[in-house]
Order: sequence, then structure tokens, then C-alpha cells
Amino acid sequence: MTVIEELQGVIQKLHGVKATHRESVPVKETWKGQTIWDGVVEVFDLHGHPQTNTAYAWLHDTGDPSNPLPVTVLHIDPALSPAKAVRAFIVQEYDNA
Repeated sequence: MTVIEELQGVIQKLHGVKATHRESVPVKETWKGQTIWDGVVEVFDLHGHPQTNTAYAWLHDTGDPSNPLPVTVLHIDPALSPAKAVRAFIVQEYDNA
């Protein structure tokens, strides 16, 4: 199974709709001159979601290479771009720490 297929499955399971891969977008987030996130966000078209037609997804490094965490973020304010989806995830992780 590819990463794209895995993320499509996660989106379908979590959000109850089919997802079609649209594009891969490199994102690099820095804070105070330090890179805090550097990776690729996969952008998916959603089919039949009641709130949005786009989702962003990636595999988040958990420190265990065999067990990355799939992350999905819906294209809903404030996550209106791949970079903003990553920022929203970082803020949520910080708030939950």
C-alpha cells in the first residue's frame, strides 16, 4: 500500500467520504529561525463532505519509523492551505502537550 492509498483510507474512515489525490505540496515551517516541520502535505479532493471539498494529509514522525501517525486536516478556517494545515496541527500539538 502506498502512502497516498493509506491516507485515502484514513480520510474515508475518519470523514466518511471518498478522497481523490490532487497534488503533493512541500511545506517547511520555521519558528525563531528553527525548522519545526519540513515535509510533504498531500492534498485530496473530497467527494460528498458536507463542510468542504478538500483535505490535507501526511504521515507525522512519531519517533518510531515503523509507526508514523496519519494526520488529516479539513480545508476549514484556519486551515485554508497546506501550510496553514500544518500550522494548525502544530498549534494543536503544542496545546495538547
